[in-house]
Amino acid sequence: MLDLFFKSGFDLLVGSSQFFLLWLPFLLAFLWWETYLYYIRAKWLKENPAVLLEIKLPREVFKSPMAMELVITALHQPSSGNLIDQYVKGRTPACFSLEIVSLGGKIHFYIWTPKFFQNIVESAIYSQYPEAEVYEVEDYTRAVNYGSAGSPWDLRGIEFQFTEADPYPIKTYVDYGLDKDPKEEFKIDPLTSLIEFMGSIGPTQQIWSQLIITPAPKTWKDVVQKELDKLLKRDKVKKEGETNWGEFALSSGEREKVKAVEKSLAKLAFNSGLRVLYLGRDGSISIPTYVGMMTNYKQFCAQHLNGFKTKLTASLEYPWQDPFKIRVPRLRRKFFRNYLYRSYHYPPASKKPLVMTTEELATVFHIPGQVATTPTLERIPSKRGEPPANLPI
Repeated sequence: MLDLFFKSGFDLLVGSSQFFLLWLPFLLAFLWWETYLYYIRAKWLKENPAVLLEIKLPREVFKSPMAMELVITALHQPSSGNLIDQYVKGRTPACFSLEIVSLGGKIHFYIWTPKFFQNIVESAIYSQYPEAEVYEVEDYTRAVNYGSAGSPWDLRGIEFQFTEADPYPIKTYVDYGLDKDPKEEFKIDPLTSLIEFMGSIGPTQQIWSQLIITPAPKTWKDVVQKELDKLLKRDKVKKEGETNWGEFALSSGEREKVKAVEKSLAKLAFNSGLRVLYLGRDGSISIPTYVGMMTNYKQFCAQHLNGFKTKLTASLEYPWQDPFKIRVPRLRRKFFRNYLYRSYHYPPASKKPLVMTTEELATVFHIPGQVATTPTLERIPSKRGEPPANLPI
């Protein structure tokens, strides 16, 4: 009996080894291919420089966030070239970063873009906001030496995720009635509370927020349609001509969900990543400010649809998770590096994206009107005559 037991065990071990050896070449080939793609894409991103454009806000803005939605639509550049471009040169679809930043309480709006698309971005902004000014500026992140020896800076960070599946939209500017261009005194802009919060920090503090976007794959619409069929209780195998009575049994709340998801199908979509950093110099990090970073995105949440919640922070919950004080500093340096390189969808970050439509993106990032009265939100003191004449047509 014992001999039989050992023989069975030996046969199982030999069989497992043979199975492993059979699949080993495929495993090695897969790992080689992934490493190769990682290398050529990182090389492509390094060899194709990006620039940071600052948008100087006009004194008077009467347009709704729909204007910014049209600007973001121009950023939908899905082409990754031919097969040689993709698998030899490592070309990827264009990636942009929409950034609202507070430097000591002063609010700035930036768009980080590949140099190749700079003229397209500037033209799109001037077409919707002819009185704005757009400048190529030095990267503000380079003025912070976080992680260097003797650096006076401390850091906290947050990455957000959706509360529900991607097909469900957040609460957008349309839900707030801003698509109707109401008078300034009647506007309720969800962005104003975030700007007011960011403008309230001290001179030794900074808050950086970035919304990193790249075109979503075409398969995204299939995901939305599948969720829509689920909501409508559609039976894929029902007989031809048979009535789907499930659609008539929807509650008012379910019908509202269907309407919101259906609207998403008509919009362009981006793979997106939302990240916020809070930096303080000389021990000025404030816990209430850190908490405020997490709570000031709740105005974009629709309880019956979607919203933002914390996915990852640059901290650990309990002291015993980092007894030797190694993990937290490493985690914070990683947050800082990923922000610095605007990395989310590709190396060195490569994270699971949020899929957001142009309407959702324009809700979180747009030029606010006079309803935003934060003193540190600087605007151009005089009107512009017209955008620069040398922009490409």
